[in-house]
Amino acid sequence: MRAPIFAVGVTVAATLLLSGCSGAAAATGPVQEVRLGYFDNLTHAPALVGLEKGFFTDALGETTLNAQAFGAGPAAIEALSAGAIDAAYVGPNPAVNTFVQSAGRSAVIVAGATTGGAALVVRDGIDSPADLTGTILASPQLGNTQDVALRSWLKSEGYATSITGGGDVTVAPTDSAQALTLLQGGQIDGAWLPEPWVSRLVLEADAHVLVDEADLWPNGAFPTTVLLVRADFNRDHPETVRALLQGHTASIAWLNEYPNEAAAVINKKLAADTGKPLADAVIDRALGALRFSNDPLASTFEVSFEHAVASGTAKDGNLIGLFDLTQLNGILAAATGAPISAAGLGTE
Repeated sequence: MRAPIFAVGVTVAATLLLSGCSGAAAATGPVQEVRLGYFDNLTHAPALVGLEKGFFTDALGETTLNAQAFGAGPAAIEALSAGAIDAAYVGPNPAVNTFVQSAGRSAVIVAGATTGGAALVVRDGIDSPADLTGTILASPQLGNTQDVALRSWLKSEGYATSITGGGDVTVAPTDSAQALTLLQGGQIDGAWLPEPWVSRLVLEADAHVLVDEADLWPNGAFPTTVLLVRADFNRDHPETVRALLQGHTASIAWLNEYPNEAAAVINKKLAADTGKPLADAVIDRALGALRFSNDPLASTFEVSFEHAVASGTAKDGNLIGLFDLTQLNGILAAATGAPISAAGLGTE
């Protein structure tokens, strides 16, 4: 079972056309246009706020920003790999996968964005891991961050899963909106999703949280969203990457300084993108589970990668070079902020 996932379609011809007039061009220096991918999820609040309040456009100056919404990490990675976008807000696992599959040539993580805000939500009657035998659980997309977290947790509880379906518990990669509908209709038993879908399933499908992913990590801290930039774009256009990061850090700072205003700003952007804002109860509950930080929590990535390899959704490889935090730390230093560590997995 798999529902279609919304993403921006990109034809080969369109990709080549865009590449000729944007950041994918061979010339170095600032570019005329930078193309940024993001999701309409609360875990992408730094992107949503940065777009809605104009932090990116202000920082980029004469460089035009072209922002595109995607449904899940692997779809955004496909566009990034094809040269159709230059940077994207994605989950840790898709970022790692593209880095490993390309032997470090595809993209680098230049900043953290969001931590927390993911959970396994289940229907009534499931009150412990022991109740999951024979159930169907959804994840956003095969190999995305929540999909790997679900498969890894199920394995730790003694359940076998398969990336082709079946096993003790069936993991069904499903669009998050469709997962809500399926859970309401009794066609699935639960889902491991990011916010705001955790809160929507709880409030709109009479479901409850069985596993909060924060409980599985030391101090409850785990990365949910990072900012990824194409490696060649990062190399050839450092001025533009720095400007993009200035918009990003401004958005993070605003979210942390004005938490009481965040819901209204995020909802305005969601309404513009999707045609429908989130209910107040949903967005308030969801934002309570999220933290916004420039720190990608690099020290967690090798653990997550081991989980992905063990689940069969990723091939083993080397993560050295995954992070380039030099531009970010330069911006933070100018603002008297403490430097952020790449945990030995890149430059800082």
